[in-house]
Amino acid sequence: MRAVAAQDLHRTVLLEEAVDALALRADGAYVDATFGRGGHSRLILDRLGPRGRLIALDKDPEAVAAATRIDDARFCMVHASFAELAGVLERLGLEGVDGVLLDLGVSSPQLDDAARGFSFRRDGPLDMRMDTSRGQTAAQWLDTASEAEIREVIRDYGEERFAKQIAKAIVAARQRGPVVTTGQLADIVGAAVRTREKNKDPATRTFQAVRIYLNQELAHLSLALPQILELLTPGARLAVISFHSLEDRIVKQYMRDAARADVPIRLPLRERELPQPRLRLIGKPVRPSADEIAANPRARSATLRVAERTGA
Repeated sequence: MRAVAAQDLHRTVLLEEAVDALALRADGAYVDATFGRGGHSRLILDRLGPRGRLIALDKDPEAVAAATRIDDARFCMVHASFAELAGVLERLGLEGVDGVLLDLGVSSPQLDDAARGFSFRRDGPLDMRMDTSRGQTAAQWLDTASEAEIREVIRDYGEERFAKQIAKAIVAARQRGPVVTTGQLADIVGAAVRTREKNKDPATRTFQAVRIYLNQELAHLSLALPQILELLTPGARLAVISFHSLEDRIVKQYMRDAARADVPIRLPLRERELPQPRLRLIGKPVRPSADEIAANPRARSATLRVAERTGA
């Protein structure tokens, strides 16, 4: 295994497990749809032969810049969301691929950089955009959204039971002045939440909710999965690492539905005539080992699900 560049200070979660799950062919074409800092991509390239090919996507310009460290003719980096995968591959002249990897959520470099505004642990500008080249910042959204909108986002994407109190507190605070830093938002949430979950900062769910909403993470995942299914060749694998229940629920449900044959009701059919599902589920969900969690506590909520494209 080749190590991730030390300057990135990033531990790739379920590295070996996810790449093993792809069941790589030496001459295959693969997609790392969430490059991050390239941990999965580097290991894939280590295992591909000279005729193999790897296309990586990421919407974070800093991730795209990090990819310039990989000098390999088999590798192609594209600044795009995985929701644009079909168009990206069409432009590259690829009609299908032999495997796709999705490592969802926010990366450690994004969390650890105060200037990105993802974390309440480091005071910085309230940005939260994964693609800093476009779109509305979290501060801009919080300054213009209605109390009802803020409440719905925090409730639906953060599964926060104090969403009403937090939204009310944010609107009251912005009347005194704009909420523009992570520290300000964390303090507002902390004062509004009456009881605290053990070992969890009261701002955790609110920051998660705003980030997911701002970057349309669940919508993009729902758009990407059908595209990926159409692009996988028979026998190709889809491996998805998720970090919270909302995205894992989408992945699990999509894979289960695609792995279920659509049998016509009350139509007598022989077994060989039954329609075949388009995906086959591979194994049980994989979670990090105790050793990996001890070395990298951020891995504790990760879940890896794998499915294989059938010939249907």
